[in-house]
Amino acid sequence: MLEVFATVLIGVVFAVSAAWVAQHVLGATISWIRALVLVAIVYTLTVPLVRAALESGGVISDDGFDVSGGLGVVIIVVALGWQFAIAVAVIMVTELFWPSGRGWHPIRAVQEMLHRRARMRRYAQVLRIASEHGLSLYGSHRSGGGEDVPAALVSVLNECGPTFVKIGQVLSTRDDLLPREFTDAFASLQMNTTPLPWDDIKRAIEAELPGPLEATFAWIDETPLAAASLAQVHAARLRPAEPGGDEPSVVIKVQRPDARASVQVDTDILQRLAADAERRSDWARAYGLRALVEEFVRALTEELDYRIEVDNTELLRDTMQRSTVRNVHVPRVYPALCTKQMMVQERVVGVPFSALHGALPEDLDDAPPHEHTEARQFDAGPVAGSVSVTSITPPPTARDIADTLVDAIFEQVALRGVFHADLHPGNLILRPDGEVTLIDFGSIGVLERSMRRVLIAMMSAMAAEDDIALTDLLLMIVEEPADGSRLDRSGLQHEIGTILTRVHNGRGDATLFREVIDVLRRHRLALPAELALVFRTLGSLEGTLRHLVADYEMVERALERTPHFVRIAADPRGVLADAQVQLQVAGEQLRRLPRRIETIGASLEDGTFGVNLRMFRDPKERGWVRSLVSQLTTALIGVTLIIAAVILLVSDGGPQLTAEIGLFPFLGSILGLAGMLLVLGSLRRTAMRNDIGS
Repeated sequence: MLEVFATVLIGVVFAVSAAWVAQHVLGATISWIRALVLVAIVYTLTVPLVRAALESGGVISDDGFDVSGGLGVVIIVVALGWQFAIAVAVIMVTELFWPSGRGWHPIRAVQEMLHRRARMRRYAQVLRIASEHGLSLYGSHRSGGGEDVPAALVSVLNECGPTFVKIGQVLSTRDDLLPREFTDAFASLQMNTTPLPWDDIKRAIEAELPGPLEATFAWIDETPLAAASLAQVHAARLRPAEPGGDEPSVVIKVQRPDARASVQVDTDILQRLAADAERRSDWARAYGLRALVEEFVRALTEELDYRIEVDNTELLRDTMQRSTVRNVHVPRVYPALCTKQMMVQERVVGVPFSALHGALPEDLDDAPPHEHTEARQFDAGPVAGSVSVTSITPPPTARDIADTLVDAIFEQVALRGVFHADLHPGNLILRPDGEVTLIDFGSIGVLERSMRRVLIAMMSAMAAEDDIALTDLLLMIVEEPADGSRLDRSGLQHEIGTILTRVHNGRGDATLFREVIDVLRRHRLALPAELALVFRTLGSLEGTLRHLVADYEMVERALERTPHFVRIAADPRGVLADAQVQLQVAGEQLRRLPRRIETIGASLEDGTFGVNLRMFRDPKERGWVRSLVSQLTTALIGVTLIIAAVILLVSDGGPQLTAEIGLFPFLGSILGLAGMLLVLGSLRRTAMRNDIGS
């Protein structure tokens, strides 16, 4: 009984020690469960082998030690050391071919099974919804179902949830990719999503408020103003700040309770499909489908946090207050009432652009001229007084409103550097006075000043049909070919010039930006992400403006207004400030120049001048070299120990420790053990570095 207890106790200590040593020799974190299980198996299998080896070596027998006690203990310790080394080696080899954190793991397997089950249920749900509306992956759309294909797609996207509705919203502005009947149908997704019952929304609002709903809101309309893809909007009035004061009219944007869970499953599916498409399809790799989906997922995830939208709204509101365009507005928000899943902002009364059909609403189109009367003081010597002056302003036309919007958005992009990056038709509201309010700031773009200067110069080159200048400007900001191939500069300039010629002799629509991106892609060049976002935003803007003016040419208007933007950008105070900064930089460089010249001259005079090539300036490069030298040294020491061990093991010299065990073979076994551990550790770290590098 005592022997069994001792064996188990030694086994526990043995297992824990072997797992700890393996982790430190490998220099990596490994699974404790795996290590303990492997050590337990090795210990169980090797105990009989070790005992048999000691008996055959004449160390022990049934009666006890056959050698002196001290020597017997030493030999047993060495035998246990080999047993210990075998256990550590098994862990190392397992980690080498099957690293922890990869492959099958019971916990991860269960989690993945649950995720796969959720994905399969979602796949089946989407296919069922599509089938119910007559759409199928196998066969054509059924006839006689009462719905055409675009309408059926809208119904499917509506029922599939917020992620699919958001995809439809993006596609609704891409007239360059889809037929008109599809973009028109997808436009109804902007606001017309199936609303949730009031009881569900009320519970969601109350969960975001610190107190009772009635303490904050004097009234809430139970009928939603809009049911968007991720949220539902209700009109309300706040409690007055002071007794007897006005009750501000607001809207409550509350996130749909099921939105977050649905988005997580759907985005996981989209990412997997995009990755699979890039592995199987050349066009998916050429268009960077995986990166596009990742960007879509990131933007959609940010839209689930309304605190980001509050910050974006405040930023763009401050930007518009400094704008020269006064007919485009950003609503006020109430940050104290806004949370991650709820947002309260000023109510905007008007018609969304998604409800327009290429013209103004009848009530605005037939509006009478606006009369404005003001009193002006005059003083003409002995005669002074005041006179009333009445001015009559005709109501804005649809084209006037579109021109104003183009001026406002291009000023946001090219001059202010902060712009609304989601200009689909549901996010622009036409007010009764003919002015426009922007809403939904879940996605905004920020363009730094240096990039804005290049963008204005590019617009000037486009307006002047200067293909040489536009090519030079693009090459200033694009990323070089990743494969190191040589750029065909003349071919790039020719294609850019062809695009500009077509624009100046035909319709100048937003396909200009898509064509420029396509040309750069063919030459293995890529625009910076922020400028690509600008181009996508402008493409969406043109599709939105055509809800107001059916044949509106946004690019033509923008190029006509380019001199105006250039004049504003070339503000004398800004130019003077830039010149002052450049003079200060040049002054500092000139101030240090004499000392540098003197240092070089002194080095030349005393013969100490030299050129130092710093091949490993980066800390990562130096770390890589140190790691490589360390691994080579460890491997050489390990190989040397193994060679020495082989020599000692085959040697017959040295005193005999027992009748069967000599000193030299005994020492050889110890050296071989150490060498094996060093070599295995070096191989494992090499494999880890290759995994990280790949």
